[in-house]
Amino acid sequence: MKKILITGGLGFIGSALAKRLIEKNYTNKCILVDNFGGYVNPSLNNYYDYRKKRIDTLPKKKFVIERLDTKNFKALLNVVLKYLPDVIYHTAALPLAKLSNVNADEAKEGSVDSTINLIDAINEIKSKKRKLPRFIYISSSMVYGDFEKNIIHEEDKKNPKEAYGVMKYSGEIITKGMCKLYNLPYAIIRPSAVYGPMDMNRRVTQIFIEAAINNKEIKVEGPNEKLDFTYIDDLVDGLILAASKKKAINQTFNITYGKGRKLIEFVNILKKYYPNLKVQIKPKDKSKPSRGTLSIKKAKKILGYNPKVNIEKGIKNYLNFIKTI
Repeated sequence: MKKILITGGLGFIGSALAKRLIEKNYTNKCILVDNFGGYVNPSLNNYYDYRKKRIDTLPKKKFVIERLDTKNFKALLNVVLKYLPDVIYHTAALPLAKLSNVNADEAKEGSVDSTINLIDAINEIKSKKRKLPRFIYISSSMVYGDFEKNIIHEEDKKNPKEAYGVMKYSGEIITKGMCKLYNLPYAIIRPSAVYGPMDMNRRVTQIFIEAAINNKEIKVEGPNEKLDFTYIDDLVDGLILAASKKKAINQTFNITYGKGRKLIEFVNILKKYYPNLKVQIKPKDKSKPSRGTLSIKKAKKILGYNPKVNIEKGIKNYLNFIKTI
């Protein structure tokens, strides 16, 4: 079994990935690197910090937490050389486009500086005469900017519109360039609109669902705007496949559900559970990119990726989870 290191290991994606890797015996040791940063406002009503719950749900004795910031190269290098992992997932970054637009410097540190530090640290494994790990960089569908076609493929034009997409795309370029320089195997993953239990970063799905539960009005900006909503379990499937399939090396994949759905469709599904849900329709924020469906044909062909959770099932799962806390 492999040793696997995950930056942002206590984050929404990182912790879900760790849980699956351990439960399915993909790893005998999962190293979770996290700086314990908080990107939500604890003063918000009904705020729930899932980090303790995320840790509590992990199988005991098969993971270790290393508290450090990936901007700290020396600390990062020490951890990489201490564990000599076989696979490294880089999920650490500011989790939201809105936050990145407000905190561009911090977004750069998360997606650009930390990526450089991590790949430089990985390269030092050569001094131990060990095989270099596979590096999995988690990017975003935001690198495409406005979707100029009905279905976006990996090779389509990248023209990010906001700071978040710019930083993620910069991280992709760094990953490709430095991994080629160091002969380091990598894969780049582009998710879209990820949602599911234990998200606490105020994504649109979480905002809509929590508003419904708390009998608050939902404000829908651009009801006919589409997102390729991706349930967390499907994304985790894709991430594991990208680290295990030989043909995935040095490739980029869209890992989504593969079908764009309108925001108002999401809200209408919620109305089935909350018939009295109040909805305010507002114009689309033109500063945000127009998105839609991402092609997952490449991921299906090369990885055998097969998403299973549409938004009808995903919302049901999410609501069932919320009822347990």
